[in-house]
Amino acid sequence: MTTTDADNTESAGKVRLPRGAVRSGERALTPDLARGLMLLLIVVSNTAFHLWAARHGPSGWQPVDGSWADRAAQFVMITALDLRVYPLFAFLFGYGMMQLYLRQVEAGASERAAVGILRRRSLWLIVIGLSHATLLMAGDIVGYYGVLSLVLGWLFVRRGERALKWWIGIAAVQLVLFAAVPVVTALLRGELGSLGESGAEPGSEAYASGEENFLAALGTRLTTGLFVTFVGAPFALVGGGYLVFLLGFWAARRRVLEEPGLHLGLLRRTAVGGIAVGWLGGLPAALAHVGALKVPDEAQSEEGALTILRDVTGNAAGIGYVAAVALFAHWWTHRGPGRPSGWGGTAVVAVSAVGKRSLSCYLAHSLMFSPLLAAWGLGLGEHLTSATMVLFAVGVWLVTVAGAYALERAGRRGPVETVLRRLAYRT
Repeated sequence: MTTTDADNTESAGKVRLPRGAVRSGERALTPDLARGLMLLLIVVSNTAFHLWAARHGPSGWQPVDGSWADRAAQFVMITALDLRVYPLFAFLFGYGMMQLYLRQVEAGASERAAVGILRRRSLWLIVIGLSHATLLMAGDIVGYYGVLSLVLGWLFVRRGERALKWWIGIAAVQLVLFAAVPVVTALLRGELGSLGESGAEPGSEAYASGEENFLAALGTRLTTGLFVTFVGAPFALVGGGYLVFLLGFWAARRRVLEEPGLHLGLLRRTAVGGIAVGWLGGLPAALAHVGALKVPDEAQSEEGALTILRDVTGNAAGIGYVAAVALFAHWWTHRGPGRPSGWGGTAVVAVSAVGKRSLSCYLAHSLMFSPLLAAWGLGLGEHLTSATMVLFAVGVWLVTVAGAYALERAGRRGPVETVLRRLAYRT
């Protein structure tokens, strides 16, 4: 049905109402499994911001002290996680949006009604995200993606595959130009090593992790949350940061994650190439952080050359991670008859259960992190290191896995998903 057809139907008084939310039997394994694993990567990558008593490096992200185990944890996170998990989140977010839209239209809802659901969902995500940022975790990304989805859903969700491909190319050019211009300018001036500013404040300060007064911490988190949501998101639109979002739109139209068996060649190339590019792009920053590569502090700063390289290549890594999960899901569902699942089957079901309740589990992380780690809470972040914080983060994720699995066995949705669906679908 075209937009014109939908409008004519509505004007005739025969409005086709949107169908309800997706039912359990309609779900594909890959998106849910990818979201469940994504939350593990997110909770681990956020650990550095809760180490408020540690001495941080030039970028303000990772600490620069600790034992060999701490240095190993920092090296792995800079190479494989930092600025690599958010593109993974963006791809899955865009994929889910397009899934929702296509499902509504295929069920007979008008395009206008389907877009209306997406619009209401985006607006409520902004509300949820800002509340989360203010009360618990300033680096919230739900509100950030709420703003992006509000704009991109309006502009692109009804566009065809050809138009999406054109805009994916435009976004890629934007991304490369915004990354390359400062680097090339500094290179021509012979100042590449001094690109950026050393001595950035630790990210934990923007999170107010070390603030003992809860109200003062709340004000800092609100300021950071507003900046991330209403400055960071528009900047992503200008700088091509919506590229991975549109790739998710395109992949959903091709049902790449629902039917990975039809796209094995694409998935293999994306997994190998994307992860290789992403890890190689993060390697110089990781080597510099542990002292194996001598570069100026400015190059390691948030606007420095190594961080720009790590940021741009992070998009490839995020897509590569999704492709790798899709390949695993295809293998898992085609293992052949007669092979017992055992603990492996339970683990896949449990992690997928987290993916089905990803928003509830994401917010639950902060409910366990902030009151225990922040100075205004129990203050445990003062005593943990990079390595022990990773263990703590994995433990938090496992708690959400157990909770999601219990809800799955009981046939219940996540509490936040339930509320959001009622608000978006008006049921």
